[in-house]
Parts: sequence; structure tokens; C-alpha cells
Amino acid sequence: MSPSEETSSLLLGIAQHNPEVLEGMLKARVENLEACGLDAKTYSLVNVAALIALDGPPASYIWQVSLALEAGVSPEEILGLLVALNPVVGNARVVAAAPELALGLGIDLEALEG
Repeated sequence: MSPSEETSSLLLGIAQHNPEVLEGMLKARVENLEACGLDAKTYSLVNVAALIALDGPPASYIWQVSLALEAGVSPEEILGLLVALNPVVGNARVVAAAPELALGLGIDLEALEG
């Protein structure tokens, strides 16, 4: 069974960061943020934490980290979040999430290994 034309178009729009396609996703996020009662920074940290706990796909890290940075979360706070999650989610999840978070933050780990 192949995907419908609409599904293919939406996936392509998301992958290409098409503003019209992403607008619908952002609208849902804004509505959820308003409904939860958290400030934008805390909301973003919760989303990144959930992504780590669920062992989310790599592409999701780029999206969530960029939203967190826009909300005023610092790279140091994202690192702190990773450290805080370690006792709850375990070393395996933290180690798996670290390179994805680094990518989302624009850190080239290969260059650091030198």
C-alpha cells in the first residue's frame, strides 16, 4: 500500500521545512503550550525530556532543540536536563541522546574528537 498524495506531500513539506506545512504543527504546539499552563522555557525542557525518555528519532531532536533554544533554553540547561534525567532513564538513554542533542545544538562532535 503506497501513501496517498496528500501524505507524501505533507511528509515532503515537513522534511523541507515548508513554512505552510509547519504552520499547522506549530499551531497545535502553541495551543498545547497555552493549555498546559507552563512557561515556554519549561514546556520546551519537558518536551526534550520526553523525547529522551522515549528514545525519540534523531530528526525530532533537531526540531525540539531548536524550539527550546527559541524559548530561551541555554545549551547548558539542555546538558543539565540530560544529567538530571540519568537516574530516571538510565545511562543508555542519556548516551544515546547526547549526540542527537549535540547535533541539535550545532555541535560537530567529530571535529571535537579531532
